[in-house]
Amino acid sequence: MANNIPSLDRLIDEFRKMPSIGSKSAERLAYYILGLEDTEIQSLTSAISDAHSNIHQCSVCRNLTETDVCPICQSDKRDRSTICVVEDARDVAAIERTHEYKGLYHVLHGVISPMNGIGPDELTIKELLARLSDNTVSEVIMATNPTVEGEATAMYISRLLKPFEINVTRLAYGIPVGADLEYADEVTLSRALEGRRTI
Repeated sequence: MANNIPSLDRLIDEFRKMPSIGSKSAERLAYYILGLEDTEIQSLTSAISDAHSNIHQCSVCRNLTETDVCPICQSDKRDRSTICVVEDARDVAAIERTHEYKGLYHVLHGVISPMNGIGPDELTIKELLARLSDNTVSEVIMATNPTVEGEATAMYISRLLKPFEINVTRLAYGIPVGADLEYADEVTLSRALEGRRTI
Protein backbone atom coordinates (compact mmCIF):
# COMPACT_ATOMS: atom_id res chain seq x y z
CA MET A 1 0.00 0.00 0.00
CA ALA A 2 1.09 3.57 -0.64
CA ASN A 3 0.66 4.75 2.96
CA ASN A 4 3.54 2.69 4.41
CA ILE A 5 1.67 2.65 7.73
CA PRO A 6 0.77 -0.98 8.44
CA SER A 7 -2.13 -0.21 10.83
CA LEU A 8 -3.71 2.22 8.35
CA ASP A 9 -3.22 -0.19 5.45
CA ARG A 10 -4.89 -2.95 7.45
CA LEU A 11 -7.84 -0.69 8.31
CA ILE A 12 -8.26 0.25 4.64
CA ASP A 13 -8.10 -3.43 3.66
CA GLU A 14 -10.85 -4.27 6.15
CA PHE A 15 -13.12 -1.55 4.74
CA ARG A 16 -12.42 -2.75 1.18
CA LYS A 17 -13.85 -6.16 2.10
CA MET A 18 -17.27 -4.55 2.60
CA PRO A 19 -19.82 -4.66 -0.25
CA SER A 20 -19.76 -1.66 -2.62
CA ILE A 21 -16.67 -0.16 -0.97
CA GLY A 22 -13.85 0.52 -3.40
CA SER A 23 -10.30 1.61 -2.65
CA LYS A 24 -11.08 5.35 -2.49
CA SER A 25 -14.12 4.90 -0.24
CA ALA A 26 -12.16 2.54 2.01
CA GLU A 27 -9.40 5.10 2.35
CA ARG A 28 -11.90 7.90 3.14
CA LEU A 29 -13.53 5.75 5.84
CA ALA A 30 -10.16 4.88 7.35
CA TYR A 31 -9.11 8.54 7.57
CA TYR A 32 -12.52 9.41 9.01
CA ILE A 33 -12.01 6.79 11.75
CA LEU A 34 -8.56 8.21 12.51
CA GLY A 35 -10.12 11.64 13.04
CA LEU A 36 -12.61 10.47 15.67
CA GLU A 37 -12.23 11.19 19.38
CA ASP A 38 -11.62 8.26 21.74
CA THR A 39 -15.21 8.41 23.05
CA GLU A 40 -16.56 8.30 19.48
CA ILE A 41 -14.38 5.27 18.68
CA GLN A 42 -15.63 3.51 21.82
CA SER A 43 -19.23 4.30 20.87
CA LEU A 44 -18.70 2.98 17.32
CA THR A 45 -16.97 -0.23 18.40
CA SER A 46 -19.61 -0.79 21.08
CA ALA A 47 -22.42 -0.37 18.52
CA ILE A 48 -20.74 -2.85 16.15
CA SER A 49 -20.12 -5.35 18.94
CA ASP A 50 -23.66 -5.05 20.35
CA ALA A 51 -25.25 -5.46 16.91
CA HIS A 52 -23.12 -8.50 16.16
CA SER A 53 -23.90 -10.09 19.55
CA ASN A 54 -27.59 -9.24 19.87
CA ILE A 55 -29.04 -9.48 16.36
CA HIS A 56 -30.04 -12.90 15.05
CA GLN A 57 -32.70 -14.51 12.86
CA CYS A 58 -36.34 -14.56 13.94
CA SER A 59 -37.33 -18.14 14.77
CA VAL A 60 -40.42 -17.79 12.55
CA CYS A 61 -39.66 -15.66 9.47
CA ARG A 62 -35.83 -15.50 9.59
CA ASN A 63 -35.85 -11.68 9.54
CA LEU A 64 -33.26 -9.98 11.73
CA THR A 65 -34.31 -9.26 15.32
CA GLU A 66 -33.03 -8.94 18.88
CA THR A 67 -35.82 -11.11 20.28
CA ASP A 68 -36.69 -14.75 19.57
CA VAL A 69 -39.68 -13.69 17.44
CA CYS A 70 -39.51 -10.40 15.51
CA PRO A 71 -42.07 -7.60 16.10
CA ILE A 72 -43.74 -8.25 12.72
CA CYS A 73 -44.40 -11.90 13.53
CA GLN A 74 -45.57 -10.95 17.05
CA SER A 75 -48.02 -8.31 15.84
CA ASP A 76 -51.70 -9.27 15.93
CA LYS A 77 -52.40 -6.53 13.36
CA ARG A 78 -50.64 -8.39 10.53
CA ASP A 79 -52.53 -10.46 7.94
CA ARG A 80 -51.44 -14.04 8.70
CA SER A 81 -52.91 -15.41 5.47
CA THR A 82 -50.18 -13.82 3.34
CA ILE A 83 -46.42 -14.36 3.34
CA CYS A 84 -44.06 -12.23 1.25
CA VAL A 85 -40.84 -14.11 0.41
CA VAL A 86 -37.77 -11.88 0.09
CA GLU A 87 -34.05 -12.42 -0.44
CA ASP A 88 -32.72 -10.59 2.62
CA ALA A 89 -33.68 -8.39 5.58
CA ARG A 90 -33.04 -5.19 3.62
CA ASP A 91 -35.95 -6.14 1.35
CA VAL A 92 -38.25 -6.36 4.37
CA ALA A 93 -37.20 -2.84 5.39
CA ALA A 94 -37.81 -1.55 1.84
CA ILE A 95 -41.31 -3.03 1.64
CA GLU A 96 -42.20 -1.84 5.15
CA ARG A 97 -41.30 1.74 4.15
CA THR A 98 -44.17 1.68 1.63
CA HIS A 99 -46.74 1.14 4.45
CA GLU A 100 -48.80 -0.82 1.88
CA TYR A 101 -48.13 -4.44 2.79
CA LYS A 102 -49.80 -5.77 5.95
CA GLY A 103 -48.92 -9.48 5.80
CA LEU A 104 -45.99 -11.52 7.10
CA TYR A 105 -42.56 -12.15 5.59
CA HIS A 106 -40.11 -14.96 5.02
CA VAL A 107 -36.43 -14.11 4.47
CA LEU A 108 -34.46 -16.59 2.35
CA HIS A 109 -31.01 -15.08 3.08
CA GLY A 110 -29.93 -15.37 -0.54
CA VAL A 111 -30.98 -16.91 -3.84
CA ILE A 112 -30.20 -20.15 -5.64
CA SER A 113 -26.93 -19.55 -7.49
CA PRO A 114 -25.06 -22.65 -8.71
CA MET A 115 -22.21 -20.45 -9.96
CA ASN A 116 -21.63 -19.31 -6.37
CA GLY A 117 -22.23 -22.74 -4.87
CA ILE A 118 -25.57 -21.77 -3.32
CA GLY A 119 -28.28 -24.41 -3.60
CA PRO A 120 -31.76 -24.66 -2.05
CA ASP A 121 -30.35 -26.21 1.13
CA GLU A 122 -28.32 -23.06 1.86
CA LEU A 123 -31.53 -20.99 1.96
CA THR A 124 -34.41 -21.05 4.46
CA ILE A 125 -36.80 -22.82 2.07
CA LYS A 126 -37.46 -25.76 4.44
CA GLU A 127 -38.48 -23.30 7.15
CA LEU A 128 -40.90 -21.64 4.71
CA LEU A 129 -42.52 -24.97 3.83
CA ALA A 130 -42.88 -25.78 7.54
CA ARG A 131 -44.80 -22.52 8.06
CA LEU A 132 -47.39 -23.57 5.48
CA SER A 133 -48.34 -26.86 7.14
CA ASP A 134 -51.15 -25.38 9.31
CA ASN A 135 -53.20 -24.25 6.26
CA THR A 136 -53.61 -20.64 7.50
CA VAL A 137 -51.68 -19.13 4.56
CA SER A 138 -53.65 -18.55 1.34
CA GLU A 139 -51.11 -16.50 -0.65
CA VAL A 140 -47.33 -16.46 -1.00
CA ILE A 141 -45.89 -13.41 -2.75
CA MET A 142 -42.53 -14.05 -4.42
CA ALA A 143 -40.60 -10.79 -4.02
CA THR A 144 -37.13 -11.91 -5.06
CA ASN A 145 -35.16 -9.52 -7.25
CA PRO A 146 -35.73 -9.59 -11.03
CA THR A 147 -32.35 -11.21 -11.72
CA VAL A 148 -31.67 -14.61 -13.28
CA GLU A 149 -31.02 -16.06 -9.81
CA GLY A 150 -34.04 -14.30 -8.29
CA GLU A 151 -36.34 -15.60 -11.04
CA ALA A 152 -34.93 -19.13 -10.75
CA THR A 153 -35.44 -19.09 -6.98
CA ALA A 154 -39.03 -17.84 -7.36
CA MET A 155 -39.80 -20.58 -9.90
CA TYR A 156 -38.20 -23.28 -7.75
CA ILE A 157 -40.20 -22.27 -4.66
CA SER A 158 -43.45 -21.92 -6.63
CA ARG A 159 -43.05 -25.53 -7.84
CA LEU A 160 -42.54 -26.70 -4.26
CA LEU A 161 -45.72 -24.88 -3.20
CA LYS A 162 -48.01 -26.52 -5.79
CA PRO A 163 -49.08 -29.39 -3.45
CA PHE A 164 -50.17 -26.85 -0.81
CA GLU A 165 -52.81 -25.37 -3.17
CA ILE A 166 -51.72 -21.87 -2.19
CA ASN A 167 -52.03 -18.89 -4.51
CA VAL A 168 -48.43 -18.00 -5.50
CA THR A 169 -48.01 -14.50 -6.94
CA ARG A 170 -45.01 -12.51 -8.18
CA LEU A 171 -44.29 -8.82 -7.72
CA ALA A 172 -45.09 -6.82 -10.84
CA TYR A 173 -42.10 -5.22 -12.54
CA GLY A 174 -42.10 -2.54 -15.17
CA ILE A 175 -41.43 1.06 -16.03
CA PRO A 176 -40.40 3.19 -13.04
CA VAL A 177 -42.43 6.32 -12.34
CA GLY A 178 -40.89 9.30 -14.12
CA ALA A 179 -38.98 7.20 -16.69
CA ASP A 180 -39.15 7.56 -20.47
CA LEU A 181 -40.24 4.52 -22.49
CA GLU A 182 -37.51 5.08 -25.09
CA TYR A 183 -34.82 4.35 -22.47
CA ALA A 184 -36.42 1.16 -21.10
CA ASP A 185 -34.93 -2.17 -22.19
CA GLU A 186 -36.98 -4.93 -23.83
CA VAL A 187 -37.24 -7.09 -20.69
CA THR A 188 -38.53 -4.18 -18.60
CA LEU A 189 -41.05 -3.23 -21.29
CA SER A 190 -42.30 -6.79 -21.67
CA ARG A 191 -42.71 -7.09 -17.88
CA ALA A 192 -44.60 -3.79 -17.84
CA LEU A 193 -46.96 -5.06 -20.53
CA GLU A 194 -47.52 -8.36 -18.70
CA GLY A 195 -48.26 -6.53 -15.45
CA ARG A 196 -50.68 -4.01 -16.94
CA ARG A 197 -53.95 -3.35 -15.11
CA THR A 198 -57.27 -1.62 -15.65
CA ILE A 199 -57.43 2.11 -14.82
